[in-house]
Amino acid sequence: MGRPVRAGGAARCVECGAMDAQERFSRRGFVQVGATAGLAVAAGKAGEASSRLPFGPPPGPIAISSANGLRATTKAVELMAAGRDTLEAAVEGVVIVEEDPNDMSVGYGGLPNEEGVVELDASVMHGPTMRAGAVAALQNIKTPSRVAKLVMERTDHVLLVGPGALRFAKAYGFKEENLLTDAAREAWLRWKTRLSKEDDWLDDDETRADFKRPTGTISCIALNAKGEVSGCTTTSGLAFKIPGRVGDSPIIGAGLYVDGEVGGCGSTGRGEAVLQSCGSRTVVENMKDGMTPEDAVLDVLKRICEQTKTTRLLSSPGRPNFDVNFYALRVDGRFAGGRIYSGGSFAVNDGTGSKLVPEVYLYERP
Repeated sequence: MGRPVRAGGAARCVECGAMDAQERFSRRGFVQVGATAGLAVAAGKAGEASSRLPFGPPPGPIAISSANGLRATTKAVELMAAGRDTLEAAVEGVVIVEEDPNDMSVGYGGLPNEEGVVELDASVMHGPTMRAGAVAALQNIKTPSRVAKLVMERTDHVLLVGPGALRFAKAYGFKEENLLTDAAREAWLRWKTRLSKEDDWLDDDETRADFKRPTGTISCIALNAKGEVSGCTTTSGLAFKIPGRVGDSPIIGAGLYVDGEVGGCGSTGRGEAVLQSCGSRTVVENMKDGMTPEDAVLDVLKRICEQTKTTRLLSSPGRPNFDVNFYALRVDGRFAGGRIYSGGSFAVNDGTGSKLVPEVYLYERP
């Protein structure tokens, strides 16, 4: 139990080596899980990478996303099949989730900061032009992904934050709305009752004494049949965070990175860990050096584990007590989702419908 899972990137039971759906999920043979030269490149043979680039063309539009992105990947593939740009496809895919009050990880209905205010972050990156845009700590606007796209298209900046981001959104016609739903407010109030046994808030839900603050995000990477790739990551951030806290999602190179010649990667999970590892950029650079998406993701997850040294963030036997997810899509159509611990899945649509596919992982969950 607990040995790192490699197996060419396919998630397998450590003890029995059982093949999961990622290895079986293929279309026209574009997913080929087997021996990879990625580890050899990591060991110092990066000079061989030039012989592997450029990658071959994909078989058709493909979109991958976090597990809450089944509808997002469906929308993204539909738009790309109709000839729409890959960035528009990724953004309009995640907008479905941003506007859903039942998803508490993003947009309308997202869980608020410690003062009960919803603050949203988002980033976009367009592979063909290598341009990017982002917003952080944005209040009162349901769809920060669309605002981030406008930052990229209409300004010479990459990142707008706080009140400035709100004024920019309003200038382009976005309407201010109260984003705190009743369900999110109830979750926030339950959290407040657990702040201290000495305060005056009464806890009426002792059955959830082990409650942990949720993290939630959606990331979507879209690739069309011409090999053009773009991505978007959007979130309401860590639930009940300190006001003004910004995680990895709006930071280009952390929660999202796209290289038009290589592919793209997005992230969800503990944002601070992804920020400290420059996670998504490192995954893409690994693929550029010749690694498969599977090994590229596992390599960065391993780095995050090695970089985690703070006692309060560790559990026995010295591994992180949190999880991180990466979603990588290469311009030839090969993809992978991965996390530190087993048990996760991500959304994939290759034109035959959206499906949840198990993620590769480093360690069996204890």
